[in-house]
Amino acid sequence: MKTLSGLSASPGIVLGPAFVFLDDEERTIPRYSIASHELDGEWERFTVAVGKAKDDVRGLRDRALREMGEQQGAIFEAHLLMLEDPEVHESIEGSLRETLLNIEWVVHQYEQTMIKRLEDLSDPLLQERAVDVHDISRRILNHLMFRERFSLADLDRDVVLVAHNLLPSDMIAMNRYRVKGIVMAAGGKTSHTAILARAFEIPAVLGLGPMVRSIRNDDVIMVDGHTGEVLIDPDEHTKERYHRLLKIKIKRDIDLAMFVSLPARSKDGHTVIVKANIEVPEETESVLRHGAEGIGLFRSEFLFLQPGRAPSEQAQYEAYRTVLEVMGSKPVTIRTLDVGGDKVVPDLALESEKNPLLGWRAIRYCLADKELFQSQLRAILRASVVGDARIMFPMISGADELDAALDALEEAKVSCDKRGQPYRRDMPVGIMIEIPSAAMTADILARKVDFFSIGTNDLIQYTIAVDRGNERVAYLHEPFHPAVLRLIKRVIDDGHAAGIPVSMCGEMASDLHAAVVLLGLGLDEFSMSAVSVPAVKKTIRAVTKAEAVVLAEEAMSLGTHREIDALLHDRLKKVIALGD
Repeated sequence: MKTLSGLSASPGIVLGPAFVFLDDEERTIPRYSIASHELDGEWERFTVAVGKAKDDVRGLRDRALREMGEQQGAIFEAHLLMLEDPEVHESIEGSLRETLLNIEWVVHQYEQTMIKRLEDLSDPLLQERAVDVHDISRRILNHLMFRERFSLADLDRDVVLVAHNLLPSDMIAMNRYRVKGIVMAAGGKTSHTAILARAFEIPAVLGLGPMVRSIRNDDVIMVDGHTGEVLIDPDEHTKERYHRLLKIKIKRDIDLAMFVSLPARSKDGHTVIVKANIEVPEETESVLRHGAEGIGLFRSEFLFLQPGRAPSEQAQYEAYRTVLEVMGSKPVTIRTLDVGGDKVVPDLALESEKNPLLGWRAIRYCLADKELFQSQLRAILRASVVGDARIMFPMISGADELDAALDALEEAKVSCDKRGQPYRRDMPVGIMIEIPSAAMTADILARKVDFFSIGTNDLIQYTIAVDRGNERVAYLHEPFHPAVLRLIKRVIDDGHAAGIPVSMCGEMASDLHAAVVLLGLGLDEFSMSAVSVPAVKKTIRAVTKAEAVVLAEEAMSLGTHREIDALLHDRLKKVIALGD
């Protein structure tokens, strides 16, 4: 048995035969000299291959639009723009005439040069755009060399897909009902592969690097998307452990299924709302399947992760409209663009900063880029007539910043009025509380908005001064730190004093121990990954609100997160066993 370690990109555990999909990395590109009189013929071969590649991409775009929605279709719209880009054509033609080498080699060299430029950049998201260059280059070369690439749509057995890199076209085309797990040398948590794997609920481990080449076709491998481990040829003891875990999971899923349609109501009759967070519209199916009562956080950043230019107002409108239509009468909270810090998006003019987490990000960036912000606000307003839409501003630090955001929203409404575009005039407007200054002035902010949503991922790191991406101090990122709990309680109390509901959309909302404490602190709504919804509902139904209040008060009286952790684990052993 051999263990490989990578990045956890999509949760879940799977055991199955490997299907190694590394053929593109092994390809040999021919290289030979041509005479001057052969230049026109070579260029003609190139234009014919590009035409065929465009036909391929149009087919993939249409399939993506039909089966998955506008955002995945936008990936291939961007590929079409790259295939039609006159600068790309001029560069390749210039290299062809200068080197007098065959067109296959010229295209290959252009691909390698562009990929190196992108991979040398410090921004990981821009590095991942190299995948798109690779995708269109391989497609052109396939046609130049008369090679048909195996389509993952043709998979006819259950496999764990192993690849150096999966191109966007691979992910769209693959038979996702046969792909039970994904193992990849390249990629990170923000790559297309990771985002789609989570949307499709396929366990995935990425970023394995050269180690992936130690996996052979039909090797039995175990993929743990929780820990980021891949086990090659696991021993019998490990296989038995997997089968035990699988049986437990199946039993747990069956047990939790009965809670999908039930409300999150405590034993003494207090009801809270449990919603789901999504990154891509395709996740709405999972939201409904797991019994979420709405979408508490629609991260709009994914719309801006597509290669090529930022999405148009119309493309954004269609994405928001699609989600609202699928969700019907259930509420959908759309967060305006949250970029900067550790969330850098290609094609936006984000500058390199010495301390990006404390810099030009989220609402600060949007207020500075008026055209981009107005485009998004109008798109959300226009979509609001379709369903129960809410709008939420991220990273608000105080009243002045909130006033500026609200003024921008009013400006967008005036623009819609002038265009004759209808919108929901009473659409609720809220903010994320994720900076201590916002938590400390929640009483002031609550007078200006319709709801709060506590973003604990950032609130914790800003309160404790810990970068959650820094392995040396990650252990300090502790949700049960007394300071964090006190800020949460303050926000809930100030929100209720002003008569507005308070929700939480950070990872803490899906923690079963935290769920009971938050119930006791008076949180109105929880929002989390869809798969966590049934367990949180079950946990809340296993206690009384009165018991939760007593436990929360006792936790608030303690001085360290270790004491609080010990208290919760001791008091909630039976409850969590029921809810897990």
